[in-house]
Amino acid sequence: MMRSLWTASTGMVAMQMQIDTMSNNLANVNTVGFKKSRAEFEDLMYQTLQVAGTETVGGNRLPTGLQVGLGVKPTTVHKFFTQGDMQNTGNQLDLAIQGEGFFKVDVNGRELYTRAGSFKLNQDGTIVTANGYPLQPTFSVPTETKTITITENGHLSCLDSSSAELAATDIPLYTFINNAGMTAEGRNLYSPSQASGAANEVTPGNQNAGTLAQGFLEMSNVELVDEMVGLIVGQRAYEANSKAITTADAMLQTAVNVKR
Repeated sequence: MMRSLWTASTGMVAMQMQIDTMSNNLANVNTVGFKKSRAEFEDLMYQTLQVAGTETVGGNRLPTGLQVGLGVKPTTVHKFFTQGDMQNTGNQLDLAIQGEGFFKVDVNGRELYTRAGSFKLNQDGTIVTANGYPLQPTFSVPTETKTITITENGHLSCLDSSSAELAATDIPLYTFINNAGMTAEGRNLYSPSQASGAANEVTPGNQNAGTLAQGFLEMSNVELVDEMVGLIVGQRAYEANSKAITTADAMLQTAVNVKR
């Protein structure tokens, strides 16, 4: 009975993590460039009460053993970098990545990466994120610029009122061997890790990298219905484990009363 108490408690902890993860997905359903997560689990050790193949008194061997599981534990929270829906904004500094790749930004001297392409101009004309982090490589738009054009291959041109080019640059993308191995830093930013591998700078549209769509934003890839269904399932599993604890406690109380 004590074993069942601990086993059910691990189930409650696991379901709490699943609900926490799904709640974060739901909270970011409208966050530009957000990627959904999924909690994954594995069973814990087993207590072996009888080994399979053990010879009985009659000389026969047991076809199966007798093992009791000791619960579950979370192993990872996996990020899914599937493509999100495209939203047309008409803003000439909004960029959506169609396919693989990340933008690189400078965050107080750190090189971090993002899928959120909602860019602005700061007081110096530098292209920055909504949080003011400069897009890399750093580029400042001339004050005389009337129109900014960005091709699907990342070539940015600043044009004046007569459509003459004032300045230009190329916006690269950065790919990783294992996107799911990146560390989420918050603010739509990711940092590489040993699991993700080093960043590989590529021209959009080359080496399996995606292309850029000017005037669009990639929205969250969270599927609202899937998350709501998963949330209900997680809640019911949490309640079931709670009921198992209540039942085990009642059985333990009965056993204590028998001894009196």
